[in-house]
Amino acid sequence: MTVARQQVAQARRIVVKIGSSSLTTASGGLDADRVDALVDVLAKTRSGGEKEIVLVSSGAIAAGLAPLGLRRRPKDLARQQAAASVGQGLLVARYTASFARYGVRVGQVLLTTDDTSRRAHYRNAYRTLDQLLAMGALPVVNENDTVATDEIRFGDNDRLAALVAHLVRADLLVLLSDVDGLYDGDPSKPGTSRIDEVRSPADIAHVQIGSAGKAGVGTGGMVTKVEAARIAAAAGIPVVLTSASQAADALAGRATGTHFHRTGRRSADRLLWLAHASTPQGALVLDDGAVHAIVEGHKSLLPAGIAAVEGEFAAGDPVELRDPQGRAIARGLVNFDAKEIPQLLGRSTHDLAKELGPGYEREVVHRDDLVVLHP
Repeated sequence: MTVARQQVAQARRIVVKIGSSSLTTASGGLDADRVDALVDVLAKTRSGGEKEIVLVSSGAIAAGLAPLGLRRRPKDLARQQAAASVGQGLLVARYTASFARYGVRVGQVLLTTDDTSRRAHYRNAYRTLDQLLAMGALPVVNENDTVATDEIRFGDNDRLAALVAHLVRADLLVLLSDVDGLYDGDPSKPGTSRIDEVRSPADIAHVQIGSAGKAGVGTGGMVTKVEAARIAAAAGIPVVLTSASQAADALAGRATGTHFHRTGRRSADRLLWLAHASTPQGALVLDDGAVHAIVEGHKSLLPAGIAAVEGEFAAGDPVELRDPQGRAIARGLVNFDAKEIPQLLGRSTHDLAKELGPGYEREVVHRDDLVVLHP
């Protein structure tokens, strides 16, 4: 066993993500045998009490298709949400019954990406998950598809799994799919081979990565899995990408799937969510001085550096910060409504406080609520 795989085997807190196609039939509906097989592996992995597992499970929409008489995943949002509403209950009930065979209690956690980019909500999500683990329960996390809007097209929970791994300070992320790793071409064609190790994004820059599979029950595909692996690895979390049938080998550190080595260090907790999970509600166009202050000086955004405002947003919403050429250089949580900002443009906070009151002597986006977007 290599040193890297040995570190995988020694991981104590693990996030495991399972895709819809690995839990359901192509026509919709949960496959009880597949669920039980996954639960067998996870329960045995944590049976000694030394490992903690958080399960990020897709499958709510897929599980709701057959009960609602739907042949395939619907394209319209309303019917997706209806399927999620029916399917989420079936999914958690199936996990609850299956884990009960091992005396393991399951706790359902439904997250929205918008909530978790905000400081108070982020802390609450972490406390809930951490407390469930401390009490010996196994959290089953899913996106709140029933009420999600843009989030419902988020990528089959792959990116959510990477962010949850960061949220709970995991030592390892395991992405389980119906493919046993990342290949250097179409795995169904002869002459292609599995990529065993990815030490940096440059290792796979030449690889053409496929999208969602033919079953039509998921939204992800290899594109979202590789993106999730990149996010987690950049946040200091190693990733193993393999098939659900190889889950036991992956968790044991054996040579299976594709191992993405960590490429960075853990960043400030909320900022990873802000960069990768939030949906900007508008944009602020900055002058060159403000761009330099934010990118190079890691400063807050003051009204004097704003040249224009775009979109409709409220205080506390995520907004994109753009340079004079229109390129997104950062993202942050804004402290003013969109309609308030035009009167602030290009002015100092001192002058604004004198004219409009002390409430205007503050940053438009504080540096603690701002993340620079790297190309």
